[in-house]
Amino acid sequence: MSTVTLNQSEPVAGSRIISVGAGRPDRLVPNDELVAAIDSSDEWIRQRTGIVTRQRADTDTSLIDLAVTAGRQALERAGLSASDLGAVLVSTVTFPFATPSAAAKVAHLLGASPAPAYDISAACAGYCYGVAQADALVRSGVARYVLVIGAEKLSDVVDPTDRSISFLLGDGAGAVVVGPADEPGIGRSVWGSEGERWDTISMTRSQLDMRDALEQARTSGDTSALVDPENKLWPTLRQDGPSVFRWAVWSMAKVAQQALDAAGVTSEDLSAFIPHQANMRIIDEFSKQLKLPENVVIARDIADAGNTSAASIPLAMHRLLEEHPELSGTLALQIGFGAGLVYGAQVVRLP
Repeated sequence: MSTVTLNQSEPVAGSRIISVGAGRPDRLVPNDELVAAIDSSDEWIRQRTGIVTRQRADTDTSLIDLAVTAGRQALERAGLSASDLGAVLVSTVTFPFATPSAAAKVAHLLGASPAPAYDISAACAGYCYGVAQADALVRSGVARYVLVIGAEKLSDVVDPTDRSISFLLGDGAGAVVVGPADEPGIGRSVWGSEGERWDTISMTRSQLDMRDALEQARTSGDTSALVDPENKLWPTLRQDGPSVFRWAVWSMAKVAQQALDAAGVTSEDLSAFIPHQANMRIIDEFSKQLKLPENVVIARDIADAGNTSAASIPLAMHRLLEEHPELSGTLALQIGFGAGLVYGAQVVRLP
């Protein structure tokens, strides 16, 4: 038997979120622009979702652009350079390539290479998954600083005639830098999946499947149909809205409570609640289920930004701290949940 001892990284006492950055598109799309395609009204959308406008990027702005903007701001606010990063994680479900990753491109554009970089596909829970991994990487000593980005360009996968989800979706990116701390600033993560509900939220093709599309492109030599979001071959999001609503309200409230218990705190210890910005009614029901004290500030970025999937929690955190800088350094509960169905939650100390 070998007597050689392998070297390992030196662990640290804890990790924390050091800074937060945002990449928001300039274009605001009000409800009135969308209602004709779904035979609806501004009043109906507001009552069912709480959304007044959503932010959407123009055709010249890519998911990578949004992610780089958010990541650069987070680094600047942390007082770090990209070369300080030990890893770059990008949570997204709208990057149009299975490989190579969005994270590798983002790391390169930020100047973080040769830091390891990879994507996380966990839909609206993706950012919380990223924070869980960043926390582990920092505490284990594998990386000193980790950039976690949630980035989506959901307007690329919108079928404007679909009443189940199209009017909910927006674009954007949010980023945080996670680094070492003398004591834990990120509570134990509670995360998981319920694969039996796998098809409740899914990306589908409205006419031909991918195999037929590829064959068409091969025989014609025209590949534009594979990347043109105006073409019906492009995959679009669908959801079973009532099922998702019930699952989010009843099951995820229990997960949120588990995250409080795992961190060893109660709702009385919180200053803020930052749930995935899926629907204002879900957020309101969450608050009731958790019996949050009146002084807890609840993030409601969805009213102006729409549902931005993996980007929604860091974007909501960014806005929360812009509007309430006095909350810096206090405790917040964050929880993401979405397609898979997957979920993740942590109590964090705000940057």
